[in-house]
Amino acid sequence: MRNRLVVSPMCQYSAVDGLPNNWHLVHLGSRAVGGAGLVMTEASAVSPEGRISAADTGLWNGAQAEAWHRITCFLRSREAVVGVQLGHAGRKASVEPPWLGGNAVSVEDGGWTTVAPSPLAFREDGPEPRELQPIEIRTVIDDFAAAAQRALDSCFQLVEIHAAHGYLLHQFLSPLSNHRSDRYGGSFENRTRLLREVLAAVREVWPERLPLWLRISATDWAEGGWDIEQSVELARIVKDLGVDLIDVSSGGLVPHVRIPNEPGYQVPFSARIRREAAIATGAVGLITQARQASRIIEDGEADVVLLARELLRDPYFPHRAARELGAATHVPEQYQRAWG
Repeated sequence: MRNRLVVSPMCQYSAVDGLPNNWHLVHLGSRAVGGAGLVMTEASAVSPEGRISAADTGLWNGAQAEAWHRITCFLRSREAVVGVQLGHAGRKASVEPPWLGGNAVSVEDGGWTTVAPSPLAFREDGPEPRELQPIEIRTVIDDFAAAAQRALDSCFQLVEIHAAHGYLLHQFLSPLSNHRSDRYGGSFENRTRLLREVLAAVREVWPERLPLWLRISATDWAEGGWDIEQSVELARIVKDLGVDLIDVSSGGLVPHVRIPNEPGYQVPFSARIRREAAIATGAVGLITQARQASRIIEDGEADVVLLARELLRDPYFPHRAARELGAATHVPEQYQRAWG
């Protein structure tokens, strides 16, 4: 990576049949031209029912892999490392895009039946998901591995497994959403089993020479839920399964929790996991200033900084940050007249 700034995965809700298109090319391409060290795509579903909305991108078939290949080739030509986040939305699937309200979409209106570790709705008035059966859990594992293979065929250089923000793998981790009594529920070992099996299956197809990242929610911000202590222990375990970096976010499992939305509010979680689990971490969440990002790295609180909304506002933040911090940056020849 040419620097430690990462474009955090941000859903665009602009795909048809899981296929990325010109919007994704320009959106992601602008951030590569803007100087980010790593450009991560939005969460791409490993199966049709794993989409958050019908407008999500995917990697469950060859047509999608071919469409992604066009985009990865351009991003790599701009000297950005290219990563893909693979996910399954579980009980938070089959909803409208945010600007349409984000409400659940029924089967009659073109949605689908959602699945989860237990038949517990995300919202009290929301649809009840169907509990996954053991044979279906095996299918989920295989879907992640197959999507990782397609990512490799599409010339992605990094895969991140999405186990945060209340989506399926996070649902299995947390006691608040996982009430199972079989080998996938109950104890910490059992609740982490699906994620461990997904990571092992992905590492079977994803080359050792290429990075494997894992995004987690360090805490549910809710009593009795997943917390930072369990996150540290999970980080110690997955390091031996081939995970190279923990991308540390938080929340998303249950609604109506109080989250201290202040600058860098999740950085302490990244710092603690990095220190106590001895694994590389990424910090994300209300990081908007160059010196703020630089201090996180300098103080050893994370190894990379992921930006989301700030890069929506300014795709060229990395170039501006380099100038502010007195660091070298390579502005494309086509734009140099504007940068001096």
